[in-house]
Parts: sequence; structure tokens; C-alpha cells
Amino acid sequence: MNHEGGSHDMWRLWEDAAHGAAWNMACDELLLEEVAIAGRPVLRFYGWAAPAATFGYLQRWAEVQRWTALRPLIRRPTGGGLVSHDRGWTYTLAIPAGHPWHRLRAIESYARVHGWLRQAFARRGWQTELARSGPGGAPGACFSRAETWDVVSGGTKVAGAAQRRTPAGLLIQGAVMEGEAGGGVAALQAGMVAVASEIWGVMWERWAPGPEFHRRVEAVEAAKYGTTAHNARR
Repeated sequence: MNHEGGSHDMWRLWEDAAHGAAWNMACDELLLEEVAIAGRPVLRFYGWAAPAATFGYLQRWAEVQRWTALRPLIRRPTGGGLVSHDRGWTYTLAIPAGHPWHRLRAIESYARVHGWLRQAFARRGWQTELARSGPGGAPGACFSRAETWDVVSGGTKVAGAAQRRTPAGLLIQGAVMEGEAGGGVAALQAGMVAVASEIWGVMWERWAPGPEFHRRVEAVEAAKYGTTAHNARR
């Protein structure tokens, strides 16, 4: 059994509910602060209260608003391209600084999280592979093209992720297309939990933040992710 990257440590598992797009992005930003204090990674599964789209922190507002009719259109705290959240499912992984995952190069953490997801798919008998070629398809639209180490099936991208590494830790936001998750989201989530235990020796603690964390999320949502000033800043 390969425990590389897990360090036999305790990770928190947060099975969250559905929220608005701005709330979800504010929440993920604050998860980096939370893991820096607690010293434990958090894996968050969550949904969307209404259709929305998110786009990478460095993308241009004038461009992405032409690529989708979905609103709200919210700038993520991570990089990557435009992602539609009208179908599929999402997860977030927050890793504190000093953890082995935080020391990985960006391409290595990207490959690792998608290798993890691919093994979770395999538990359901669904065979996928990791892309080994460069981008193709429409620029800036995440699921229109496969980047190196994306999860693909039959030449089509089915899972992607965006990440951001700061002094506080590593934030990875991942998405899976609905056709691949449909009817089996709970099984895929359970698969991710089981695979992490098997290959990295991760021990899981079920967790949910308290009211103070939720109040902070609402404040960041109102001041940042829910504002045009932030979303249209570039």
C-alpha cells in the first residue's frame, strides 16, 4: 500500500449542502484560513442552490460573460477556466501549509487529485484515463477542452479542477460532469473517501463548521464574491 502524500494523518470530511455561487466561493476561500488554524486538510462536498457559472481568478470579465448565459457569474479564488454549474457535482480540497500536498508542484497536485478521482470512478466500474496532451477546444471554457492530467473518457473531458497555492495552504476546486456523476454522486463521494484511506492512509473525521464560520462566509460573500467590483475587476 502506498501512503505517499497522506502521512497517516487525520483529514476532515464536510458533506455540505447546496448554496448560492457567491457563498460557495467565499466558503472555499475561508477554508484555507480554517485549515491553516486547525492543521488538518478538509474535503468538502457541496451543491448549488441555483444554476450559475464560475471563472478563473485571472480571466477577463469582458470575455467570460460572452461565453455563457448563466448568471450569476462569479470569479473563483482559484485559477482555471469557465465552469458551468447547472449540472454535475463539485468538491473542494483545502490543505494546510507544511502538509506534503502543499509542497507539490502545481502539475503534481493536479495529477494527484485526478488520479484519486479516477480510482473512485473505477470503483463503480467506470474506466477513465488521465489526459497526456495539451489543450484543445474553445479557449477559456474549462470543459470544452482537456488539459494534461484532466480526467477523460472516450476522448471527452469529464472532470477538471482549479487550484491556488498560498502561504496558508493549497486550495483545489474540482468539478465532474453530470453524465458521469448522475445517479451515483453518493457512491463517488464514498469512493473518494475510501481511496484516500487505502492509498495514503488517511483517517477521516466527519466535520462541519460552526455558526461563526458561516457568519464570516456571509460577510465575505457580501463584501467580495457577491459584488460586481470583485467579479468584473479584470
